Parts: sequence; structure tokens; C-alpha cells
Amino acid sequence: MKSLITKRSIVVTGHRTSVSLEDAFWSALKEIAKARNVTVSNLVAAIDAERQQGNLSSAIRLFVLGDYRKQLSDLNGGNSPAEVEAATQTELRTYQVHRTNDLQRT
Repeated sequence: MKSLITKRSIVVTGHRTSVSLEDAFWSALKEIAKARNVTVSNLVAAIDAERQQGNLSSAIRLFVLGDYRKQLSDLNGGNSPAEVEAATQTELRTYQVHRTNDLQRT
């Protein structure tokens, strides 16, 4: 599925600017703004103020990615996705060992 890039004009700290993002990032940005009870323009202004390099579109994509990673980490008890994956793999190996031992006994 091809993600189309959409250019939108928004006002950031009193100045109109154009931002080009894939539709999925626009949707995510709107969801995050709604969850934080701020406007998209105010959220983008905060992202713009925090970025240290690169263009605004890239900064927004990284912000969205970071926000979603934090949400996932919060859902996993503060563990990063890599930590959850490692724990899952360990549990799977332990299950396989026990299952193999059970089968060998029968």
C-alpha cells in the first residue's frame, strides 16, 4: 500500500509554513494532539522548538515514532520493545525445553 505525501500549510508560532508528511503521520499527529488536548499547530510548534537539526517534516516523524514507542513501552510495564522481545524469546525457549522433556518422558 502506497502512502501518499500530503503538503499542508499550518501556522507555527505565528508564521505560516508548509509541511509535507505521509497521511499516516498526519493522522498520528492529530491523534497525539487530541490526546494531549492541544492543537496540531501548537504541537508542531513544540516539536519545532525542540528540534536540533534537520527539517521540520523529519522532526515530526521522529516525534511521532518516539511517542508511539513510549506508548508501547508504557503498555509493556516500562520495558522497551527489544526487552519485551528478548523476554518472549526466553519464555518460548523455556517452554520448548519443557515440552521436549515432557515428550521424551512419554
